Amino acid sequence: MTWISLRLGRPTGRAVLGLIAVYFLLFAPKARRASRDWLAHALGRKPSLGELFRHVYTFAATIHDRVYLVNERFDLFDIRVHGGELVKEAVARGAGVFLMGAHMGSFEVMRAMGRQQPGMRVAMVMYEDNARKINDTLAAINPAARQDIIALGKLDSMLQVKERLDDGSLVGILADRSPGDEPGQIVEFFGAPASFPVGPWRLAAMLKRPVILMVGLYRGGNRYDVHFERIADFSAATRENRARLQHDAIEHYAARLAYYARQAPFNWFNFFDFWQSARRRDAR
Repeated sequence: MTWISLRLGRPTGRAVLGLIAVYFLLFAPKARRASRDWLAHALGRKPSLGELFRHVYTFAATIHDRVYLVNERFDLFDIRVHGGELVKEAVARGAGVFLMGAHMGSFEVMRAMGRQQPGMRVAMVMYEDNARKINDTLAAINPAARQDIIALGKLDSMLQVKERLDDGSLVGILADRSPGDEPGQIVEFFGAPASFPVGPWRLAAMLKRPVILMVGLYRGGNRYDVHFERIADFSAATRENRARLQHDAIEHYAARLAYYARQAPFNWFNFFDFWQSARRRDAR
């Protein structure tokens, strides 16, 4: 796909992408069921087969666009930024902040913007296996494209995050899911209880940093809408109020995710039963 996309162009790559989306729609039954369940929640009705295809294709399109973003072909995109002054102010102050994203739309658009803006540095925090896979994939697309990625689960992970923040970097985390049975907070999400991980917010509270929500919604064609919102500020967090601040921040984060997911339901890329962990916890 990288060879086709860079040699023959984006329209040809998109044509192949349609075939790939059809393949996964037909032969990935678990993902198809999860897509149907999600769209039923988001649309308030049973989705059509065309809408299931659109969901898978939207996900594939954002992954495909990484080929061009990683190779700095920004001329191919129409990226509209909303709330960008929050990030510019943080960069101008040299103040490191957390960017809490989600598996919704494209986070790669944000990192592409960071490479265009002088003084803006973006580091991603990921679990170790994901970090290795992402770096290997990006290196296959462009050997010079390895990202600044901090792998969680190592002894010095938190120290690395603190160093990046102290350097004025933006530290990005996808905070809507986690592997395994990491502690979570149950929040009402699209009419049903869902579990959101506590870890990213505990890290932000311990390091006493502001948190900005970042969502890069794919709008079709070459268009993206990138939204930034102030979600929480843990600068004044203490041992006594930390738990309450974390709880409120997760509630706010989930509410804003729901807002954007209603605007662009086909941008939701959690192809599994998102509410399952909350049901397991209730059963226990």
